[in-house]
Amino acid sequence: MADEALSAGAVARRLGVAVTTLRTWHQRYGLGPSQHVPGHHRRYTPADLARLEIMLRLTSEGVSPAEAARWARQVPGTPPDGTAVRARPRSFRDGGGTAIPVGRAGPAARGLARAAMRLDALAITETVTRAIATDGVVRTWDRLLRPVLVGIGERHAATGSLIEVEHLLSRCVSAAFAAIVTARPAPAGPPRILLSCADEEQHSLPLEALAAALAEAGVNHRMLGARVPVTALLDAIDRTGPAAVVVWSHLRFTADASQLTALLTAPRRPLLVLAAGPGWQADNLPAGVVRPVDLAEALSLAVAVRDSLDRSAAS
Repeated sequence: MADEALSAGAVARRLGVAVTTLRTWHQRYGLGPSQHVPGHHRRYTPADLARLEIMLRLTSEGVSPAEAARWARQVPGTPPDGTAVRARPRSFRDGGGTAIPVGRAGPAARGLARAAMRLDALAITETVTRAIATDGVVRTWDRLLRPVLVGIGERHAATGSLIEVEHLLSRCVSAAFAAIVTARPAPAGPPRILLSCADEEQHSLPLEALAAALAEAGVNHRMLGARVPVTALLDAIDRTGPAAVVVWSHLRFTADASQLTALLTAPRRPLLVLAAGPGWQADNLPAGVVRPVDLAEALSLAVAVRDSLDRSAAS
């Protein structure tokens, strides 16, 4: 049993709720961890988890927390009226496991998907912040965030729904990335890396992930954000003289290769121009432009440019 017992954090990730929610359910309704090893925090057993899953399902269906807890404490029994506690078919509304497909992603991604479906900003923020602190920005993006964001995109493409879910999740993730950048001030001096969305491109979250990863790595950068006209980007390059420029395009119609050509012919041409995002097509890129395959490669290229400049300055 000890091997199966879970910490509060692990249970929160699996259920997609905030740790503070678990504490409330423990203090108010007695649905807390039952396993106790002297000298250690109490841990949740499989039976405890089963009760919490019923609590979560029933409250999601509109049952009051007190009533849901009363039913949950009877596991594996029945409700007070003698009828079985039956699960409503999982749907988009109640955040069931089929609501947002996350492929082979782990329990944390499934929990995040459930929290997103409930529009539970606190649980989303706690999950993302904890993952970044434990695994770093790149790993969190690849293993936690991308599967959920892709799943939301798939459901939206099929049904036209979940716009509110995507907006809330993106806002929470954006705030978590901004906190990383704020907590790790860039070194003094002009930016080594300039980050910009292509003209008319509004999807900036992956670029914000790169900004957070650069801050984590201590790379001086500037983030211009969404919908940057090429003339404005050229002005920014002229003012700051970055060694590398990353231009993000999520959609093919925003991936106008002439924007990249303008950078390559600029008076203060950067050493490296990166065309990031699925909008760019490799066979249409101007010679001299690099297209990173993912966030990890974009970060690696940016760090390599920074390190090369540092070595040159020291020699």
